[in-house]
Amino acid sequence: MAAIDNVLLKLREIKESLTPAERKVAEYVLAFPEDVPRYSVSKLAMKSKTSDASVVRLCKTLGFEGYRQFVVSISAEIASRAQDSGKEYTDIQPGDDLDTIIKNISLNNCRSIEDTLMVIERDSVEKAVELLRKAHRIMFYGIGASGLVCQDAQQKFMRINKICHAYTDGHSQLTSASMLTSDDVAVMISNTGTTVEIVDTLNTVKETDASVISITRYGKNILSANADVALFFTSPEITIRSGAMGSRIAMLTIIDILFAGVASMEYKNIKKYLDKTHNVLLDKHVK
Repeated sequence: MAAIDNVLLKLREIKESLTPAERKVAEYVLAFPEDVPRYSVSKLAMKSKTSDASVVRLCKTLGFEGYRQFVVSISAEIASRAQDSGKEYTDIQPGDDLDTIIKNISLNNCRSIEDTLMVIERDSVEKAVELLRKAHRIMFYGIGASGLVCQDAQQKFMRINKICHAYTDGHSQLTSASMLTSDDVAVMISNTGTTVEIVDTLNTVKETDASVISITRYGKNILSANADVALFFTSPEITIRSGAMGSRIAMLTIIDILFAGVASMEYKNIKKYLDKTHNVLLDKHVK
């Protein structure tokens, strides 16, 4: 887990992976966060119709030493939210005018990036950058919208002369994965971390001893649990496609961070490739 703060955000993301009793506590806390700091363990258990043990277990699941630390974190986040009022996720409603759509989509995308910065771990990013630097080959795996992120990643890393490829369908992913070696890195991108094609590819990659970097929504999932390095993002749980848009923006942000990290650390060696690719594309502009 990342640093134990932003508890409400993290609670929202991991809610569905909790035990039934812990989920009941989580749902109450998310519904009435302002009330929780005033409650004892027993009162929160009563309000959520669970037990003292369930409340304590939820605190432990979130990485807190005890209930008091949990409550302090909630209080701090409520105060922070008050300062950021007007920046909450807003769904797009049928019939919204264009000005509202422009404003809300922009705010949702910005919020996805801000929230992702709260759950991504610096140490994990550092490990991922180091794996990518040393990789003989980098293979990006993703389905659907995650596949589009893979294609963006391939375009970026190709510019600094990294041997890389993006695979965006299940069959080609399995074929590619079976040919990896311990010198290669598989970057596996999935919103849920449970997509059938991605899990099948993960199982094949694990048989090759290639390193795995996962990029998934924050919380417990099959992909992140089996990755050598797990990177997390977060985005809104809202009904119209603005939710998927936020996820894509968050994933692209992580790819940009990884690319910039590798490029920065190897700048003396890769500057010539950046210049070369820039110049060859410059010639394609209409004069």
